[in-house]
Amino acid sequence: MTAIMGNGDSKSGERIAKVMARAGLASRREAEAWIAAGRVSVNGAVIASPALNVTARDVIAVDGEPLRLRERTRLFLHHKPAGLVTTHHDPEGRPTIFGALPRHLPRLISVGRLDLTTEGLLLLTNDGGLARVLELPETGWLRRYRVRAFGRVTQEQLDRLRGGITIDGIRYGPIEAALERTQGANVWLGVAIREGKNREVRNVLRSLNLKVNRLIRVSFGPFELGDLPPGAVQEVETAALKAALGPALAEKAKADFAGPVLDHSAAAAPAADPRRREHDDKARVADKARGAARRRDDARSAAREAQAKPPDRPPRKRRRGRGDRSGGPRPSRPR
Repeated sequence: MTAIMGNGDSKSGERIAKVMARAGLASRREAEAWIAAGRVSVNGAVIASPALNVTARDVIAVDGEPLRLRERTRLFLHHKPAGLVTTHHDPEGRPTIFGALPRHLPRLISVGRLDLTTEGLLLLTNDGGLARVLELPETGWLRRYRVRAFGRVTQEQLDRLRGGITIDGIRYGPIEAALERTQGANVWLGVAIREGKNREVRNVLRSLNLKVNRLIRVSFGPFELGDLPPGAVQEVETAALKAALGPALAEKAKADFAGPVLDHSAAAAPAADPRRREHDDKARVADKARGAARRRDDARSAAREAQAKPPDRPPRKRRRGRGDRSGGPRPSRPR
């Protein structure tokens, strides 16, 4: 088949990777990798670049299978347990949230990520456009957390975070933090942020000599964790989702609330193909590289924490009594 290089200057239609992502087949990044691997055709011709705009009149196929209909924009609330990574493929073989989801759900992507040990509310959607819009700091949705941390802090110190803070050259925006209670050597805090930068809550509290040992996200914008059990998934009704987004965000995300809801219980992946295996191998290599980068970041954070920790004091020597030079019991004198 003839290869099409793309028509990036065209203003009509949408980029093909975006269309594929909206169809729930793959993320935009994965779709671009599939295109580079020669797995995607448009109107019978294999394309070589994702810089191609397509319209509803174009026929798109992946591995020879026609692209399925775009499903209605859907959003799910998920109570992520600690110990799962927020990714589709983990190079270290750790369990992922997507591997634990019910099989009847559509292909979902997360709105942002939660760390391995972080738990609580995670938003999942079948619409890549919606995920990107909700992740943007300018969207301004507040993310609330309950935090347990080792150490001591005053409300006055927490109030200073309202003006933002710079740590290791990274600028974090305004943060709302409230001291809730003290529990032994730990404190419980309520923290609210709008940006959600990598390890933001942990890094900011570390600057106050607090070591986070439990982090729970309890809300994201208008959506709350409530009493959703760990590991459970709950779909937001279309009317409620539409109302929560409002016209401006819905338009920005190009959300579709009128499309069909497809049956995914017996959905099959595209036909097996050597190019698919090649793509999967490349995806695993990329995931391994991202995992290594995250481990380097974690190692740097641990090193900074170790430097900030006061040195351990040497054990105090026991004072011996007068005349006791051997350290043992003093023998009694015969009478």
